[in-house]
Amino acid sequence: MKASLVEIEKEIERGDAVILTAKEVEQLVSSGRASEVREVDVVTTGTMGIMSGTYAILSFRIARPGEHRCFDRAKMNGIPVVVGPCPNESLGIIDVMVMGTKESEDRHRYGGSHLFRDLVEGKNVHVEAISNNGRSVEVDVDIGSMLTAKMMSSRNCFRNYRAFVNPSNEEFSSIFHTLPFPSNCGGLAFSGCGRYNPIQNDPTLETIGVGTKLLFNGAEGFAISNGTRSSEKYPNLMTVADMPTMDPVLMGGYMTAVGVECLSSYAVPIPIFSEAQLLRVMKTDSDVPLSIGDIHDRHKIGESDYGSVWSGTNEIITMDVEKCIRCAVCDAAAICPTDAIQMDDDSMSINKGRCINCGVCTYSCPQHCFVGELGSVTSSIEGHEKVMPVVCRNSNREGAVRTMNDLKRRIEGGSFTLTAKVADIRP
Repeated sequence: MKASLVEIEKEIERGDAVILTAKEVEQLVSSGRASEVREVDVVTTGTMGIMSGTYAILSFRIARPGEHRCFDRAKMNGIPVVVGPCPNESLGIIDVMVMGTKESEDRHRYGGSHLFRDLVEGKNVHVEAISNNGRSVEVDVDIGSMLTAKMMSSRNCFRNYRAFVNPSNEEFSSIFHTLPFPSNCGGLAFSGCGRYNPIQNDPTLETIGVGTKLLFNGAEGFAISNGTRSSEKYPNLMTVADMPTMDPVLMGGYMTAVGVECLSSYAVPIPIFSEAQLLRVMKTDSDVPLSIGDIHDRHKIGESDYGSVWSGTNEIITMDVEKCIRCAVCDAAAICPTDAIQMDDDSMSINKGRCINCGVCTYSCPQHCFVGELGSVTSSIEGHEKVMPVVCRNSNREGAVRTMNDLKRRIEGGSFTLTAKVADIRP
């Protein structure tokens, strides 16, 4: 293994570097070829799932100079946005901050996270703004006409997360499930891509730090700090990237039982300098702890590992079209958190550009049209052993693999260069 990032960069330039995705490392280890992993120079890691702390900073023209002094309030596709802080006096330009979890006042099942994807897909967005003298302006804008369009995160890309169950005698609605949590630990929901998660592969943040280049929703961005609620055990990142080059398939809106959430994705390169780093990237899902929390207050009540939720399960949900009887109202489509189930007069299908393989459809369809084994978790909960079926996955390993594969191709092709951190990130 190389002793420095400079040496690895030279190997990449010569085309001699060994670059593996976290999935490829997993496959080598599980097939008894772990010795081949010892030659690796860079491991590309990835994750995709619900990440609440996501927002956008947008700046664009909505009037001619001199028509309005400044704007106090605004909505985009019915979503209230934060105006400012720059007044842009008399310029006809407005700066706004849009929260990914903010819901539209005009559109059902639509929020800031849906708006972000619409913009990245090149769609027009309707803006309503009110100036400080009470005059209103309405215009349509798209991302190509914006002066600035950056996505930022206050806390994303946690090392790993916590699974949740509901031990009470009544159903409970939460952001961690599309439907109300069943009572008496009747179903478990979890987040996190296990051993693929970037910080899980660098838990001490030896290589990830301020200035680390990464892919945020498929666009080149940077880690800029530790995120809010970051801790030594559960570190996370504050990040930034330009929106115009993002991949809409790696982002979007997600409807939970209590409102809109934001889907985001990350791919982060981990250069391998030491034996300790090598051993960390070779860990399996079963080596990664998954604590279980009470959904009411999130305190820990059980313990498992990511092997119990990913190993032996179907990471990708499929559809058996022959079983579909064209119900007047499709129960699965009605509760799909990403509106990925599409129906027309002749057929029904899963839009794989929107599906995140949460699995809720597999038990929502009475005809069992949707196919995927979600698995179950066995753990001692409050002194009693419980077998809890997984009822919702809030992270998407298919998306994680997509973005880590993309990052590998970019590094090998020379379009993505590794950067050394300029400062440590500390919780």
